[in-house]
Amino acid sequence: MAVHSGSTMLSISAVKLRGRSPSTISLAGQKSPVRVSAARRATVFPIGEPGPRELNSNSAPPVKLLTNVEKLRLLSKAEKAGLLSAAENLGFSLAQVERLGLLSKAEELGILSAATDPGTPSSLLGLSLLLLGLGPVCVYVVPEDYPWEIALQAVVALASVVGGSAAFAASSFVSKLQKSS
Repeated sequence: MAVHSGSTMLSISAVKLRGRSPSTISLAGQKSPVRVSAARRATVFPIGEPGPRELNSNSAPPVKLLTNVEKLRLLSKAEKAGLLSAAENLGFSLAQVERLGLLSKAEELGILSAATDPGTPSSLLGLSLLLLGLGPVCVYVVPEDYPWEIALQAVVALASVVGGSAAFAASSFVSKLQKSS
């Protein structure tokens, strides 16, 4: 941990601060002490990044996606709902997923990383509100003089309702998936 004070920099190891909460340290040549708070450090190995990085306890802990999937018993619920059987009947099996490389493609597109990003639920919620507001605005703004304008209103309203509802559901799902308890 480093403490910056003017042009003076003091480096303090976490070992020296272990067992103490905020500490007061006087720097040579300074009249007033500097307050230092002890922060725990951990090394994390994020998926898709080139190497390990330091994680301070002040930031949010990393989301444990598979652990949360297990806690929510999502695979058991999908099995009970018959989703796995339906997917297999349509020719979509785990072997098919592996052969097509869908998980690596999802990571390339950032879908798996987005599931662990703490800002994703709020972004999806904002998108859903935008889409749900787009339908009524389009119906209000677009005139109804020609049949194609009415068709445009119907298509935009339908797309905004379906897209907004899907984004809202995804926001709720990702939020529950990210909760650690």
